[in-house]
Amino acid sequence: MTKPKVLISDKMDPNAARIFEERGCDVDVKPGMTPDELKAVIGQYDGLAIRSATKVTPEILDAAENLKVIGRAGIGVDNVDIPYASGKGVVVMNTPFGNSITTAEHAIALIMALARQIPAADARTQKGEWPKSDFMGVEVTGKTLGLIGAGNIGSIVASRAQGLRMKVIAYDPFLTEDRGVELGIEKVDLDTLLGRADFITLHTPLTDETRNILSKENLAKTKPGVRIVNCARGGLIDEEALKDMLESGHVAGAALDVFATEPAKESPLFGTPGFISTPHLGASTTEAQVNVALQVAEQMADYLVNGGVTNALNMPSLSAEEAPKLRPYMKLAENLGSLVGQLAHGNLTKISIEREGAAADLSGKPIEGAVLAGLMRQYSDTVNMVNAPYLAKERGLDIRSVRHEKEGAYNTLIRVTVGTDAGDRSVAGTLFGSDAPRLVQMFGVGIEAELSGNMLYIVNEDAPGFIGRIGTLLGQNGINIGTFHLGRRQAGGEAVLLLSVDAPIPQEVVEQACALEGVKVVMPLAF
Repeated sequence: MTKPKVLISDKMDPNAARIFEERGCDVDVKPGMTPDELKAVIGQYDGLAIRSATKVTPEILDAAENLKVIGRAGIGVDNVDIPYASGKGVVVMNTPFGNSITTAEHAIALIMALARQIPAADARTQKGEWPKSDFMGVEVTGKTLGLIGAGNIGSIVASRAQGLRMKVIAYDPFLTEDRGVELGIEKVDLDTLLGRADFITLHTPLTDETRNILSKENLAKTKPGVRIVNCARGGLIDEEALKDMLESGHVAGAALDVFATEPAKESPLFGTPGFISTPHLGASTTEAQVNVALQVAEQMADYLVNGGVTNALNMPSLSAEEAPKLRPYMKLAENLGSLVGQLAHGNLTKISIEREGAAADLSGKPIEGAVLAGLMRQYSDTVNMVNAPYLAKERGLDIRSVRHEKEGAYNTLIRVTVGTDAGDRSVAGTLFGSDAPRLVQMFGVGIEAELSGNMLYIVNEDAPGFIGRIGTLLGQNGINIGTFHLGRRQAGGEAVLLLSVDAPIPQEVVEQACALEGVKVVMPLAF
């Protein structure tokens, strides 16, 4: 089997390349390429490992014909066009935990620097002055720290701040009451936090909801004398408004490690009294850079070699341990999606994916992605689990996933139902043994079949002699039958025939089959 090929296009700890090689990947290390140089070679690679220098644009992705995964050694992925990558079926991963401690410690360092005005005091002391009376600081002990965002980094900051005997409150819509109690954090709304906090630190991603979360209006709601720290993302604070608040004295100090535009060669905040800046140093420790490099290599190799998905931003996570167990289910799900997609007539409006028995205990997102990949393959030849949900969404498909804990007629079952202008169409399948996918129901008719290769689907009137007629027709046209599967609603009623053949069935043979007595539907299938 050909080894997956990975390109490391930014400076990274050399142990990352070693991990790729040890885990079965070929790796090239080519930092510092221009966009044109990267575009010229990216088509050779299955994986691209980057830090912040490489910009993965639509032009790069269009040239990346074989690319399966992009791994960002770090948390920020502003340099990757994730929606475009998703449309191309490329998994985008980051390493959100590799630099968590480092970033949290930097936030604490800036809190202390603000409290004691260390940078300004240092600069004047080194000029030969002794301005002891000009720098009256404040203690952090007993002060209230307000976290905007209490996720991984925010919770570490909370722990360190509690060690400094600070009281910690947090605004985070995703923080549960139980988690807040566990962390020793009081959960509050944003206005309450702004009005109570002596220090505010930000630990949230930049989204439409969080952009300028410290706007001019919200800065005005803060407690007089507040000190603000941002080691998260640029764009969370209105920098012009912050400058005005610093100059008025309402904000006693602010320390920013990140800016709306980076590199920040200029900023309205530069030179403002009470302002401290660092050049995006949150993750800049030896330990953090080693950690994120090793983690991104492990994650990417795990995906390329074993199918495990960790810290992906555009598809559900799937551990290397889960992947083998889920693989037969995902094959079954993909086949069911493909079957119903090929057979459903009319405009698709909705899809329901139901899991029963043992299937209900599995992660639903990978199964959902596999169903959609099979379904959407009828509309595009470049579909996979990554881009299928996006293609389905573009078409306005209403997707519903249902989990039934109660076991039915089968120990495990997946049912896929699509809604069309002509009505609902449903198929269901199970696993024989632990890894053999089988169709067991088709449009309400019980029929057992393996879905693979070239097949022919026929609906006919249940009458003597039909099997002989269809067998004769195929034989006369030199088409060999591999397997033969029958099902019917009732004797003498409507019957279903599903057979596998050794080669694609020509259109003229399909037309001849349609002309046979009692035939209602004939459709070639491919899996």
